[in-house]
Order: sequence, then structure tokens, then C-alpha cells
Amino acid sequence: QLQVVESGGGLVQPGGSLRLSCAASGFTLDYYTIGWFRQAPGKEREGVSCIRGHDGSTYYADSVKGRFTISRDNAKNTVYLQMNSLKPEDTAVYYCAAAPVLATTLLPPNEYDYWGQGTQVTVSS
Repeated sequence: QLQVVESGGGLVQPGGSLRLSCAASGFTLDYYTIGWFRQAPGKEREGVSCIRGHDGSTYYADSVKGRFTISRDNAKNTVYLQMNSLKPEDTAVYYCAAAPVLATTLLPPNEYDYWGQGTQVTVSS
């Protein structure tokens, strides 16, 4: 059974850091794009970053460039989202998702077939 499971959310002060994990099972990362999305209350789901299978190319939304880093550990079949210099506006439920395509840019949500349950990130003093 193919699935992705997020972990690592929590409460952090502005300027702090968190690392989210997305553990994949039932498939290997080489043939999928893994994306991170977030959704704040009353807002649409927003693409944050994605990492392409095969060569590990990465893509970021302008709002997180220079602060967030996506990476993967093929041995653990896990993708990470390192979030630094967090701001209150980063507060949202963060989701990871898997798409059976090789991305050349941030993919929209409808390209992804498999979604995790989400993990809450709250940035507040």
C-alpha cells in the first residue's frame, strides 16, 4: 500500500526552526515527485516546495526561498523540509504528497495522487 506520513510539526517562536519529515512506503522516491504543501485557516492549499525523483532537483515557492530546504534520504525513503527563520505567516497545516511524475516546476495539488494526514506548524511568541 502506497502512503506518505508526515511528522515533526509543533509550536516554535518567530525566527526559530523546525524540520518536517515525510516517510514514504510502498514506492521508491526515484520515480516520484514529493511535494510539501501548507494550508492556513480560510486559505487555499499552497505549494511550498517539491523534490524530483531520479536527480533530486528542487523547487520552492518565492515565499520560502532562502529559508526552507527540501532534501531526501533514499536509504530511509524519507523527504525532509528544513524550515528556518520561521515567521507567523508560516503557520499552517503542512502536508506532503507524492506524484508519479518528474516535476520541472512546483506542481499543483491536482498532480499529486497520495497525501499524508498533515502536521500542524504554529509560529508564535
